[in-house]
Amino acid sequence: MIRLIKKKAKSIVCSVLAAVTLFTMNPAVFATETATQTDTVSSVDVSGSDSSDAADKSNTDSTADSTTTAGSEANDKVTISNNDKPYLSLGADLTPDQRATVLGFMGIELTDLDKYDVVYVNNDEEHKYLDSYISKSEIGTRSLSSVLITEDKKGAGLSVSTHNINYCTVGMYKNALATAGIADAKIIVAGPFPISGTAALVGTLKAYEEMTGKKLDDKVTDAAMDELVTTGELNKSIDGDSQDIEAMIADLKKQLADGRLKDESQIKDAIKEAAKDYDLKLSDDDIAKLTSLLMKLKDANIDWDSVINQAQDWASKLGDKINDPGFWEKLGNFFMDLWDKIKSCLLYTSPSPRDA
Repeated sequence: MIRLIKKKAKSIVCSVLAAVTLFTMNPAVFATETATQTDTVSSVDVSGSDSSDAADKSNTDSTADSTTTAGSEANDKVTISNNDKPYLSLGADLTPDQRATVLGFMGIELTDLDKYDVVYVNNDEEHKYLDSYISKSEIGTRSLSSVLITEDKKGAGLSVSTHNINYCTVGMYKNALATAGIADAKIIVAGPFPISGTAALVGTLKAYEEMTGKKLDDKVTDAAMDELVTTGELNKSIDGDSQDIEAMIADLKKQLADGRLKDESQIKDAIKEAAKDYDLKLSDDDIAKLTSLLMKLKDANIDWDSVINQAQDWASKLGDKINDPGFWEKLGNFFMDLWDKIKSCLLYTSPSPRDA
């Protein structure tokens, strides 16, 4: 699916670039005798806002919400209704002002905090779960990540929204939570200023246990932490879209759930094949990390139904992109608009045949 999307997009882009090249080589061919335009051509930003500028603004204003640097995947629309009973997990080291900031992202007034069920995550707990996968310096000495979680109706799946999280993506959280056995929930993850958000998984699982009264399996929790960190490392090391990487991992987990991967050799082969399917170039180290993760998942007591549902959600999203004519129509219209603007600019700047 991923390769089909990329091929279609690449075809459109190549057509436009070819036409632009032709213009550049011989603009007079397309000039008209009455080309006397005085309109200015506005610049077209294909990539969106500059995330580095957003990060700079966030660093100077602790209340700023920086969500653009955690990857290209957009937040889900998470709506907390009056009938919901949210549980909160707050970083134990938040100052009163920082607490008010993260609660604001959750739609909660600081003065109303006593109306909610709240657990606090301290730095020792973060180190307990994450020291095996992240350096102590990266975890730090303060617990700041905060989470709101509420149960959703059966079959609704996971909805995740992040605020001031600049490393973990929505997809990373969803995959790891599905591994932990969390199937239907609405979740908001927030930091008081831009933070990685890795430790937020600790708070999410703690709040989930409090909300449901169910103790999560330690091996499953460890596997979920491993998956979150491994996915983040792959997002950094692989030249590709984070959503492709996350979808590939969900796909591989579904193959485990289906019983198709029995041993390490089959897992390695499946990883290599999946990398081709999702148009990703994996190094030997990447393959080794994924193999280690999937072997751990295979031997853990995982609720595979949650994993399968999450994999199907990824497939549905990718399938919608391919099958939705509006997606390709919008993409085509964008490049046609870009083409018209380039043509107008060149007609304005190029001499007409009569002036030559």
